[in-house]
Amino acid sequence: MSSPLIGNLLVAQSGGPTPVINASLAGVISEALKHEDEIVEIYGSLNGIQGVLNEELVDLAAESQQTLRALRHTPGAALGTCRYKVKKAEDFDRILQVFEAHNIRYFHYIGGNDSQDTAAKIDALAKERGYELRVIGVPKTIDNDLPVTDHCPGYGSVAKHIGVTIRETALDNAAMGQNDFVSILEVMGRNAGWLAASSVLAQRRDKNDDKAVKNTHYSCGAPHIVLLPEVAFNADNFIRRVEEVLKGNDHCFVVVSEGVQDGTGNYLGADTSSTDAFGHAVLGGAGEYLRTLVESRFDGVKARSSKLGITQRAASHNASKTDVDEAELCGGAAVRFALEGESGKMVILIRSEKENYAVQTMLAPLDQIANGVKAFPEKFIGEDKMSIHPDFVRYALPLIQGEMQIPYDQGLPKYAQLSAIAVQRRLEKYVTA
Repeated sequence: MSSPLIGNLLVAQSGGPTPVINASLAGVISEALKHEDEIVEIYGSLNGIQGVLNEELVDLAAESQQTLRALRHTPGAALGTCRYKVKKAEDFDRILQVFEAHNIRYFHYIGGNDSQDTAAKIDALAKERGYELRVIGVPKTIDNDLPVTDHCPGYGSVAKHIGVTIRETALDNAAMGQNDFVSILEVMGRNAGWLAASSVLAQRRDKNDDKAVKNTHYSCGAPHIVLLPEVAFNADNFIRRVEEVLKGNDHCFVVVSEGVQDGTGNYLGADTSSTDAFGHAVLGGAGEYLRTLVESRFDGVKARSSKLGITQRAASHNASKTDVDEAELCGGAAVRFALEGESGKMVILIRSEKENYAVQTMLAPLDQIANGVKAFPEKFIGEDKMSIHPDFVRYALPLIQGEMQIPYDQGLPKYAQLSAIAVQRRLEKYVTA
């Protein structure tokens, strides 16, 4: 145990929101409130690291317990988020100036790969300048592609939502199809196929169903084809598989990750002429590409494509309670680890090797997380490269367990909204552009 460090805590959210990112925020705030001898004030940064640069801080200790509880089931990022890439030395100087001006001694960044890279650089700069600061990242991504951790908060809830969507949509498709209908669902996943793979959870049957699949391959029921970024797309192989499925089924359900590429490395249907702040190609179009391909190769076969888009990361009504609990757990653990003197690390989840599912929190160095990608394992990919091995179901199924009880008002969900009481600025305005 290191010597006590007395000062203020700052937490921020970054990147694409998840159904449980606010549960992590609630975990940070709730745990910090227990340590008033060391953590004097609890601040939030509006819109991620941009809020730090702009000195837009709010007082989170002023939020009610009712609001903190409601954060657990509230989608979006309550503090606001950003995809700002901190590059300039002036930006990092400004960040440390803001920290010094507000006596920030604990910093928690809730985010994914790029966000943890920013956190790592802030930690390194503070050490270089001799400013006592403890930086602990909190994992967040629906893609489940952060290295080292067994899984990432956000993934279980989106996997659950995808499974629910496919079960419901497949019933609609079955009613419409007569061996002549192809339904295509595009899901998120730039570099890793974890989300697309989660679609096979919809194939499971009730344990007491005497019609349940008896073999070890989950081939019965939608989805019939799953396309991953880890497998180069081959149009001819895909069309042959669609033809096989339609011979024995009223419809063919295809799930495709937005990050699927062909053999030459081109994203299917993506607009590669534009990029985001981190230099990533703007994806979205794989489903429409497949629809056009199917209709050009078959006579008398109808194809429809749909895209969940951002709705999959905002569907808190389908959130997994396990995921919510673990997201809050990670937020609280980040505070505890920082109080113990840890810095330059991110909270990770380690799965118990016992039969009953359980996790514990540990730490991994930020430089092992930053900008890394955990690809979907080859051992989980079926031999035909268009299906998922049953072992993956055993990995993913515990992550989607449990449902959240969401309060409703006049027929619609009621979510938390922060009071966002501003902290007084102490520095001159800073121009980020």
